[in-house]
Amino acid sequence: MSLKRKSGTLTILQQKKSQKSFSNNQKAAKTRRQRGYQWEDTIVKRFKNTENWKAFRLGSPSIALPDVLAVNTKNSTIFTIEAKSGTSTSLQVPADQIERCLEWIKTFDIYEKRSVLLAFKFLSKKRIDIGKYESRELREYFKIWDDSREITDCICTYEGKFFARIEGVREEIHLKECQMPFKTKQRTSA
Repeated sequence: MSLKRKSGTLTILQQKKSQKSFSNNQKAAKTRRQRGYQWEDTIVKRFKNTENWKAFRLGSPSIALPDVLAVNTKNSTIFTIEAKSGTSTSLQVPADQIERCLEWIKTFDIYEKRSVLLAFKFLSKKRIDIGKYESRELREYFKIWDDSREITDCICTYEGKFFARIEGVREEIHLKECQMPFKTKQRTSA
């Protein structure tokens, strides 16, 4: 039996290659989701282990909720948090995710201090090629979104610089660091 024999419109070799590529893409997507869930879970656990704080993962991104909601009723403080984690040198937050966090924070007007936090975790391995990594320092950044700014897609770099993406062009913006009520691997931006 020849491996080049036609099966429908694809050869058997083409079908196997297509299945393998699809499988690799599925694995990569699953890995990215798992990293995101783990980072969200870490944030929730850190808040829960801090006096007077309660935190919750709110669910899947398909239902238009922030990743994490953290509340301190004693200090009248609430955070909606969009969490990003990865092995690249920059992590992006789409504008619609910032917008949904802002909508949620506006809903809870009973709290005196309301902030949208963008939480970034750059893992201790940097992806340099498919399946290839090099070691680096783990870094975390917790930025407070300035709600007076126009909502745009945003990018945080491994160095802690923050950029708005406006019509495809990066423009550096400065967001305040949030001092978290728990121990972090937080770095001050460059």
